Amino acid sequence: MGILSALGFLTRIPVGRRALEPKSLARAVAFFPLVGLLLGFIIAGADYGMRLVFPELLSSAMVVALLLLLTGALHFEGFVDSCDGLFGGHSRERRLEIMRRKNVGAYAIAGGALLLLLKCAAISSLPADAGRFWVLALFPCMSRWGMALAVGLFPYARQEGLGSAFRQSLPIQITIAGIITLVAAGLLGSTAGLILFSVATVLTLLLGYGICRMLGGLTGDTYGAINESIEVALLLVAAGILPNLAMKPFWQGGF
Repeated sequence: MGILSALGFLTRIPVGRRALEPKSLARAVAFFPLVGLLLGFIIAGADYGMRLVFPELLSSAMVVALLLLLTGALHFEGFVDSCDGLFGGHSRERRLEIMRRKNVGAYAIAGGALLLLLKCAAISSLPADAGRFWVLALFPCMSRWGMALAVGLFPYARQEGLGSAFRQSLPIQITIAGIITLVAAGLLGSTAGLILFSVATVLTLLLGYGICRMLGGLTGDTYGAINESIEVALLLVAAGILPNLAMKPFWQGGF
């Protein structure tokens, strides 16, 4: 099933080897946002509980750490590898070669540290009300929508690699991913949720276009980089707009 493949690929939840076969991974793209929503509710609930015991900043740092643990740092690894390759190489071939290496360089260390710092600071800056819960529930869903959209719109830069399995996805699967995300954004976040959805979509297009200009296409690492970039961008935007724009589900007076 596609949902099991999405869970197995995007999280540390064991679903069996069969669910991770190439054909299963192609079908999994439709469920990327749904898995992100599951992750979001887990960390939102954990954040609520931890803030009852720990200071704000410490709780925010533990939320970031929990998301890394739940995903096995899969996307974070892609982000730091992409930092090294995209900024450390001067040609397409050299950038792809750097991204294949197992060791990391200065760009990876600096980029990874900055990413984690910004996430912690943005989460700790969210208002301590119901809006904070819905932001934390939604942003992993929207970032994984960004990955699904990138899979459907942009070419793959390598002839082989795990990420190439997703290129077999059909437009209907990308459409399903978009519908899931849009419905979740509207129902759970009202106007603010739709703004975040728009930000995630536009940022995906910009990042995908920019990376393709540098590499000739996307790779598995750059899918992870797109996910992480959207996550931190959404948290920063939410920290800025939430004090002035209520974020609540429709059954609590959203819209």
